[in-house]
Amino acid sequence: MRRLIYFFLVLAALLGGGVGWWLNQSLDLNADTIDLSVEPGTSVRAVAQSVSDAGVQVSPGLLYWWFRLSGQARQIKAGSYELELGISPRSLLRKLVRGEEALRAVTLVEGWNFTQVRAALLKAEQLNPESENLPDYLIMKVLGKPGVAPEGQFFPDTYTYAKGSNDLAVLKRAMRAMDKQLALAWSQRRPDTPLKTPEQALILASIVEKETGRPTDRAMIAGVFANRLRLGMMLQTDPTVIFGMGDAFDGNLRRRDLQKDTPWNTYTRVGLPPTPIAMPGKPALLAAVQPAVTNAIYFVARGDGSSEFSASLEEHNRAVNKYQRGK
Repeated sequence: MRRLIYFFLVLAALLGGGVGWWLNQSLDLNADTIDLSVEPGTSVRAVAQSVSDAGVQVSPGLLYWWFRLSGQARQIKAGSYELELGISPRSLLRKLVRGEEALRAVTLVEGWNFTQVRAALLKAEQLNPESENLPDYLIMKVLGKPGVAPEGQFFPDTYTYAKGSNDLAVLKRAMRAMDKQLALAWSQRRPDTPLKTPEQALILASIVEKETGRPTDRAMIAGVFANRLRLGMMLQTDPTVIFGMGDAFDGNLRRRDLQKDTPWNTYTRVGLPPTPIAMPGKPALLAAVQPAVTNAIYFVARGDGSSEFSASLEEHNRAVNKYQRGK
């Protein structure tokens, strides 16, 4: 009976002259910004109590009845919210009903390797580092790809997440995005491609990503590598050697490094390396499956980000002398 009386008193207050004032009045907060977490399945009364417990100076009972009488209580969504100075009971409910969570973002960059990806996730603002102490192989197992190397498996993009999310969830989204982009690219492959599987396309795309200094050269670089694969020539691309060296690479690639065999040394082994060497973006994926039609089998950097392409060793040597040796 007492609860019913309280209900009608609150109803009268909210529907009376004070409704416009209180519902639009700024609530007092204990700080400039307050974090509010609403877990799935939380009752409306518990949500109101959580608002108060988080540091909002408001009667949980009054807030509860406002939620109830609004007719939108059942529409309140779970999530991580950020409450700022100036928020009113009306705008608070609107935020909770719309699910306007406090979002942060992390950017994974084209050409990054998995070590760089992990470092970026570790530095990301308010992203729980659940993978921090997991080895790479275990991360891939948790993500549903046991036995698959992590390199190249994540699509470079900017990913938003709610405050307090975990980094494995972000990695899962990035992995699914790469699966989707790779499948789309593979469906558009040229019929004469020397690539046999989508995985090979991913590997070649990662090499193209690392070798391309100017976007307009991407298809030509892919064309050179496609020609070399058809001819059974070694790819002889420095980024694969550097990747195979791991932490031993000090920024300088020496002749002895090119001669030291690793599974990724394309100067000592024919064909594609066993795994991607970086994260390719969409343009690199498309270039790998739609390379330029060319007779070039060599290229060398001009020093301005672009490349000089050659169809013969003689032409290539002249280009090397001109652009690398200044002769």
